[in-house]
Amino acid sequence: MKIEDILNLTEGTLTNTPQIQAIEAATVYQSKVEHGDLFFSSNQEEIDQAIQNGAYAIVYDDDAILKKDEEIAWIKVSDIQLAAFKLIRYVIIRKEAQFFLLSEHEMTFLKMILTHKTNIDFIANDWRKAFEQILNSDGILYVGTDKALMKLIKPDVEKLARDVDGYPVFDTLFKTTFKVGGYVYQEKDLIPFHLEYLLRVIDFCDTHTLPYDLERLRYTKHFTPVFIDTQLNSIKAGKSDKVAIFTDNINDIVEAREYIKRSNNWVKGIVLTPPKTKIPNIDRPHWFETEEEVREILKNTLFNYAFIYNANKRILHTIKEEYSLF
Repeated sequence: MKIEDILNLTEGTLTNTPQIQAIEAATVYQSKVEHGDLFFSSNQEEIDQAIQNGAYAIVYDDDAILKKDEEIAWIKVSDIQLAAFKLIRYVIIRKEAQFFLLSEHEMTFLKMILTHKTNIDFIANDWRKAFEQILNSDGILYVGTDKALMKLIKPDVEKLARDVDGYPVFDTLFKTTFKVGGYVYQEKDLIPFHLEYLLRVIDFCDTHTLPYDLERLRYTKHFTPVFIDTQLNSIKAGKSDKVAIFTDNINDIVEAREYIKRSNNWVKGIVLTPPKTKIPNIDRPHWFETEEEVREILKNTLFNYAFIYNANKRILHTIKEEYSLF
């Protein structure tokens, strides 16, 4: 690619008069620089190393950078990250690649049910890794969960379709029977309010001919129930009316509490969170700072369901989980 093309794509300014007129490839890691490459960085040490490795051009956004080799091209931009992805957008257009922004729940289900991942690329949340991934991949279908990054890559990035096939047939808090594609899937390990995410992922897989298997369904990291006894040992489903539910997001707690109110008015639920965490409609959650405090709350508080936000399930004495239709 010619230097003048790089200037146009990155909206940069050439700050010297180089002998170099074109580059061979581009990278954001100095260790990957080869003879003839373009290098993006505003770190002096990285730039010096890249030049030693044979860089032909440097894109930077810091006026303090010392240009130690006037024979190569020095391109000043307003924002190095934005400039890098302006170049990436050119690559995307040439490859006719598609990009989709997924929620964390959708991404979890997609990775869970896919049987082969060779026809899809999962964008890293680190912008440098994402840059290298897109630039050096032959893929044409990409998905990611970082909204700011995905919009930087493609400002009009698509989301999964909302109007999709499928509906619940019967559910409890920990099991869901649903119908999709003409088939009924009985009592799957699926939280009922997670079904919408799964159905969107199924539609996405069908649309893009991605192989999947719904027998791979299991509880996600976002909402993991563990039935326990009074000593916090996980036990066989049906032998306890206590369940510790580990969750990494507040919305699932809100959804689950609403579900319980609609279906089991007699159930006693408590919420455990780190200090000063705000949960809608919960004035006084049980705050904890240590794992031992979580254990003490669970041992000394009356409950059927304990929603535990941002804690590791390994705080229990055992980690084997079993579930019921409770």
